[in-house]
Amino acid sequence: MPATAAPPSPRDAGDAGDAQDADPRRAEGPVHRLVARVRAWPWWVHVLLVWGASRLLAAVAFLVTATVQKPTSWTAGDPPYQLFVAVPFDAGWYQQIADTGYPAELPRDDQGLVQQNPWAFFPLYPMLVRTVMTLTGGSWVAVAPTVALVLGAAAVLVVHEVVRVGAPRAVAARPGLPLATVALVCAFPSAAVLQVAYTESTALLLVATSLLLIVRRRYGWAAVAVLALGFARAVALPMVAVVVVHAAVRWWRARRGEDDLGRRDAAGLLGLALAAGVSGVAWPAICGWVTGVPDGYLQTQEAWRGVREVTPFLGWTYVPQFWLGEWAVPALVAGFGLMAAVLLVPAAWRLGPELHAWSVAYVLYIVAVIEPGSSLARFLLLAFPLGAVTAGAVRRPPWARRAWFVAVLVVMLALQALWIRQMWESNPAGDWPP
Repeated sequence: MPATAAPPSPRDAGDAGDAQDADPRRAEGPVHRLVARVRAWPWWVHVLLVWGASRLLAAVAFLVTATVQKPTSWTAGDPPYQLFVAVPFDAGWYQQIADTGYPAELPRDDQGLVQQNPWAFFPLYPMLVRTVMTLTGGSWVAVAPTVALVLGAAAVLVVHEVVRVGAPRAVAARPGLPLATVALVCAFPSAAVLQVAYTESTALLLVATSLLLIVRRRYGWAAVAVLALGFARAVALPMVAVVVVHAAVRWWRARRGEDDLGRRDAAGLLGLALAAGVSGVAWPAICGWVTGVPDGYLQTQEAWRGVREVTPFLGWTYVPQFWLGEWAVPALVAGFGLMAAVLLVPAAWRLGPELHAWSVAYVLYIVAVIEPGSSLARFLLLAFPLGAVTAGAVRRPPWARRAWFVAVLVVMLALQALWIRQMWESNPAGDWPP
């Protein structure tokens, strides 16, 4: 009798890839037996293998880039890998926070304008690194990228689960969607920051955890995750929209007799919405309280802007012209059109309401609050459900689904290598941060 693989369990059915499309007779060969054995491994092993392979490829790209790096204020020329991913650009600010904390007074120039300072950067990641440094005796260079790498591994595990639990229609329509989403998130052009001394790993973990807990209706724990998010990155406010959408869906289903929205859950949702709102303004409020300048956080943010004014959507009226000149308007129309298409295609609507709501709310939020520039690709990393949309855009036939996924994956990995080469190499004479 030929050896055959056991059918996947209900939990692993989505990650069994295209096994259901294969001819059972193909399991006779040693290669296919090996494939069947690998598919039988636990889902978390698959996720960590994807994570490890992607981080290894990114590390190679960092090492290649380091060979052409000239001396800067952060490193000497051709720096070693660990140093190269631990101190340049924003990582230097996080190191300063871990070493000395935040200033009690905002630094100002001769005209009284607030200068760039650590208050623009949130405390959770550098304080976590500081704690590990204290416990282990390790240096920032050794600990900071390692913490980011571990948090990134935890983040992609939660990304897998929130897609599996929070997007059942999408998973049913596209076999293997949770793992495919993880792969595209790991291959996203700016995903290289998940292994450097930046906060993206922390923020991705907390965003995915918050969404998973909301989907599972663990509102108390979700409030804890959302509050922590407010001290990791300035991205907690869009979570209010997720809570509102989740509550509205539950209320609608309760009216139809498909759910039971009791007082306890209603109170939990109200508390969670309040927690998200508080989390979104907590750090600016703390900055104002400590420095004695109520809008000190906004003034600090203005120090990084071409126009010293934090006004919603204002940056889109002048930054594109700076970068693209006469091509600015066509580029904006094309970019916004592409983003709208990704948010509105059938694959997006097959996401669960929470994942779809986060994608829409977060994208609108960053469009409103940022000054578009070289960091935009990094900010988009937190819109990770769009990876599920991309992977699920083509469902049938199986060969087309595979071809689409492989093509997108290869293009993204190439763009990630390009992102590292172009963005992480610092020009000593002046540069745009990644």
